[in-house]
Amino acid sequence: MKLTTSSTGTELLLLLIAFVLSMIIGIERQLRQKSAGVRTHTLVGTGAALFTLVSAFGFSNVVGNDVNLDPSRIAAQVVSGVGFLGAGVIFMRRDLVRGLTTAATIWMTAAIGMACGAGMPVLAVAATLLHLIAVGPFARLTKHLPSPDRRRLVTVRYIDGAGVLRAILATATSMGFEASVLGTTVDREGGRQQVRASMRFTGRPPLENLVVALDDLEGVTGVRLRDDEDD
Repeated sequence: MKLTTSSTGTELLLLLIAFVLSMIIGIERQLRQKSAGVRTHTLVGTGAALFTLVSAFGFSNVVGNDVNLDPSRIAAQVVSGVGFLGAGVIFMRRDLVRGLTTAATIWMTAAIGMACGAGMPVLAVAATLLHLIAVGPFARLTKHLPSPDRRRLVTVRYIDGAGVLRAILATATSMGFEASVLGTTVDREGGRQQVRASMRFTGRPPLENLVVALDDLEGVTGVRLRDDEDD
């Protein structure tokens, strides 16, 4: 049984290219502190390339007049499997969806790995560059586009007298938002005095990310987004 074939060198080179390109995407995600980082993207891209290589070259010895080989069948299964993996990084909280970009990046990484495995490294490199443009300069450009967030208000409920408002403003500032308090009311529930503040936040979208961060603050008992009907 031969351990190598005439195409082994090409296969190893394609697998290495998939490894490097997937690692580059993973580094970008890791630097942005996303849930899926270098290891996940590297494994997804390299695994997709390996599956594609196996489907293309792994069964060549059994092909004959009575045996037909369809390499696209394994590739189709890779697409389905990556779909389940990507769904695992998407979650909802208070009707807010997070993780869609990371899931799409995992999908893109698998496609790049498959392109390498199919013998199209130039296409894989081009796709990697386009991905970096989409999450880099293109993402910064979209921040200057008109956003519906400017027409939305945030109602924050928090315990009075515990310095929570300072934490809210500090969190908003650290995330690139400017905050303005439009009005407050004081309620007493369960023996505790709570403040309900209507606030407007302007700055880097999406506003949903700030809402999730505020809801995690100690002393905050509720956060709600609503449209500004008076705008």
